[in-house]
Amino acid sequence: MGPPGAGKGTQAKILAEKYNLIHLSTGDMLRNEIQKKTAIGLKAQSYMNGGNLVPDSILLSIMKNTLTSLKDSGTIVDGFPRTIPQAEGLSLIVENLHSKIDYVLNIHVEEKILIQRLIERAQNSGRADDTEEVITKRQKVYAQLTAPLVDFYSNNIIQIDGDGSIEQVTQRILEQIQ
Repeated sequence: MGPPGAGKGTQAKILAEKYNLIHLSTGDMLRNEIQKKTAIGLKAQSYMNGGNLVPDSILLSIMKNTLTSLKDSGTIVDGFPRTIPQAEGLSLIVENLHSKIDYVLNIHVEEKILIQRLIERAQNSGRADDTEEVITKRQKVYAQLTAPLVDFYSNNIIQIDGDGSIEQVTQRILEQIQ
C-alpha cells in the first residue's frame, strides 16, 4: 500500500522476482479480463470507457477469479485493496481459499516528495496530463479512500519509509519481512 508515487509497483516487482511470487496488479488483471472478453471484463470496460472507476464488486470478482486460479502459488498484490470494502472482500476471498495474507506493507513518503517524483516521472514519460494540480488531487483521493486501510490492517501492517533510492527502500522492506 501507499499513495501514488510511493514506489509500490517498483517494490512489488522486485519482491516478486526475489521470492518467486506472481505479481498481481489490478490494472493488469483488468486488461487481461478485457482482452479475454470475459463477461466481467466487458462489464469493467464499460465503466472504464465511460471514464468511471470500476466498482468494488467487479474488482473483487476479478480478484476472486485470479486468486482462485493461483490458489497454490505465492502472490504479491499491488494496488489492491484501495478501499475498506475491497479489503473486507479480499479478507473473505483469502479466508474461503483457506489462505492468509502474510504481510501488509505500507510505503509512506512525504507529500511534497511524492508530488516531485510524479512530476519528474510525468516529464520523463511525456505524460502531459500529470500536472501538479492533477497529482495533488490524486494524493487527496488516496488520503480519503485508501489511507483508512492503515487502520483496517493495523494488527499486521508494516510501515516502510519510502524516501530514498529504490535499493534503500527495498532493503528496508527486506529487513522487516525476513
